[in-house]
Amino acid sequence: MSKHGTEIRLATRGSDLALRQAGEVEAALEDRRFAVELVEVETTGDEIQDELIHRLGKTGAFVRSLDEKVLDGELDGAIHSMKDMPTESPDKLIVAGIPERASANDVLITPDGATLDELPEGATVGTSSLRRKAQLLNHRDDLNVVPLRGNVDTRAEKLLAPALQREHERRTEAEKEKQSNKAMAQKGHKKKYEGEFDRTVEEWFNDLAEIERRALEREVETDFDAIVLAQAGLERSGLAHHLDYVELPKSEFVPAPGQGALAVTALDSELAGDINTVLDHPRTRVETTVERTILAELGGGCVAPMGVHGLIQGESVHVDVQVFSQDGSEVIEASRDVPVENHVSAAKEVAADLAARGADDLIEDAKADDEEREAKREGEETSDE
Repeated sequence: MSKHGTEIRLATRGSDLALRQAGEVEAALEDRRFAVELVEVETTGDEIQDELIHRLGKTGAFVRSLDEKVLDGELDGAIHSMKDMPTESPDKLIVAGIPERASANDVLITPDGATLDELPEGATVGTSSLRRKAQLLNHRDDLNVVPLRGNVDTRAEKLLAPALQREHERRTEAEKEKQSNKAMAQKGHKKKYEGEFDRTVEEWFNDLAEIERRALEREVETDFDAIVLAQAGLERSGLAHHLDYVELPKSEFVPAPGQGALAVTALDSELAGDINTVLDHPRTRVETTVERTILAELGGGCVAPMGVHGLIQGESVHVDVQVFSQDGSEVIEASRDVPVENHVSAAKEVAADLAARGADDLIEDAKADDEEREAKREGEETSDE
């Protein structure tokens, strides 16, 4: 039982990754003798599988359904990935706890461990993030960056499927040839099998990880050379040791604001204070507050390709910011050290400087492009009816 004499009921999305993240929060609270019940809530983002992440994120599609349960009094709080959260929220709702952040890095995952520069010319790279797309194209404008939806497992399976299925086909054909030649030899023919595999298809299959076995059954829609994911999500999903990946340097691939961090929202109350006491990591709160303040001041939301990352160094927060055009050809950047003691006001000054240098124009262009695509999409849907 908690100190309130009742169980704390917390909303979470039902994906495997969301439940793993929620489990971390649950464990931290239970270590302090709170009784916790996790309640799975389906969000708009989970229901609409064919929309790009950035379009869903404009309205907090992965967040709002959970927070509404708190505002309606059905649940005591909600657990979110901070990078999914809108910068504006109802007045009564507060971020009660921000646990210590995991890695904020992005990672490049390939079937063979290749680096970004080792990918072939015109390589197909999957991501649903406008920021990651712009950063990739800024680094290599020859890349074919295409949308990629689904949870971490699904995205990894989509990457692994083509190569694994080709390998399975080669091994199956080689095994058939071996069996055929063996049968011929028994009839007096002298031809010997000279195949390249020393294990049967069954032995090879039995050595595969579970995610590789699922990939073998997946229908291939796109032959990806690589995909880009958040390192925190990869590690929390338990897949990191099954996949070949390299970290993308934060200096060039600045993460999304709040990436790697979790947040627990609750009503402004005694319970929120108790959650804060147990969960809140002051360093992470300051760093993510700087990031989200800059995001809010520039008004980028989920539409503009923008990276913001803060890191406390002594008495300052070192913050890196990138604002891109959607094709990655233009970028407004800044690296600043802002004092911890007045980090909010200092972050606003960083945002104002970026806006004056042209970041506002890139963001407005991104919004206009998004509105134009949305209008075109709605027009196509109307004509189909």
